Amino acid sequence: MCLGIPGRVTTTYREHDVLMGKVEFGGIARKVCLEHVPDVEVDDYVLVHVGFALSKIDEDEANRVFEFLRRMNQLDDLGSPDPLAEAPPGQRSTDREASS
Repeated sequence: MCLGIPGRVTTTYREHDVLMGKVEFGGIARKVCLEHVPDVEVDDYVLVHVGFALSKIDEDEANRVFEFLRRMNQLDDLGSPDPLAEAPPGQRSTDREASS
């Protein structure tokens, strides 16, 4: 079965004229192709499969999907024990990356 994982877009940029971005999955950021969702903006949620954002979704839907996948033990590939864990208030992924 193919699973799309919801994530929050933290940055967007062009790489070789392809829309790319950094997407956060509960504290873990990955490089993602955003070309299929050209109207995406920072802080939007997208559904990602094998490095490609396939569609935009709202935050509530993203949280429901994360919870479902967590209960099904399908989040091992993210490398995080609990992708639903929130960052401390006021600290976003880009803040953590800059301080690393």
